[in-house]
Amino acid sequence: MNRWSPYLLSILRIIAAFVYMVHGTQKLFGFPAPFPVQHLPPLFLAGGIIETFGGLLLLLGLFTRPVAFILSGEMAVAYFKPLLNDGEGVVLYCFMFLYFASTGGGPWSFDRWLRKRASTV
Repeated sequence: MNRWSPYLLSILRIIAAFVYMVHGTQKLFGFPAPFPVQHLPPLFLAGGIIETFGGLLLLLGLFTRPVAFILSGEMAVAYFKPLLNDGEGVVLYCFMFLYFASTGGGPWSFDRWLRKRASTV
């Protein structure tokens, strides 16, 4: 199983980022389902931007560590807004993103590709 660990890290990052990004696209674009609030308050707008574009960067594995750290911070803040989140999911995202901030994106990431490319030049 140890030889599969790095690849499972990349798969976890990709799936978590995709599911997380959907929360942002719902807020900003009403996709895949309309967001229940028509005019987003500033906190929701900021969250939607962070979730959409931070999720996209995490999905690609680009700037994984700093982006994951920011996303973890957003989820830590969201935890203290109990009417705006689902509690357990927020905590899981928070610590999952903190894990990605410490480990990086794994072998299937643009970060890894850029590092390899830089070392051959």
